Amino acid sequence: MTTREILLRKISTYAFAIHEYRLYLDTHPKCEATIAKIRDCEEKLNPLVEEYERKYGPLKKSNDNSKKWTWVNDPWPWEGV
Repeated sequence: MTTREILLRKISTYAFAIHEYRLYLDTHPKCEATIAKIRDCEEKLNPLVEEYERKYGPLKKSNDNSKKWTWVNDPWPWEGV
């Protein structure tokens, strides 16, 4: 397994755990232990994501809205241009 794959596996593990803990909070919203576990996982996850993105690029699509919907300004196929 490459360094990149190991890093992605760690990121996936913490992200999955956080997701599962949040699902648990849907039925146990005041569980302080679970909230603490989420915070702990987030503290471990954030540096891993930063390291991955610094080395290999972004993990998520950017929300750059500056070029949003520019394709609608082009001629449409039926406009015959």
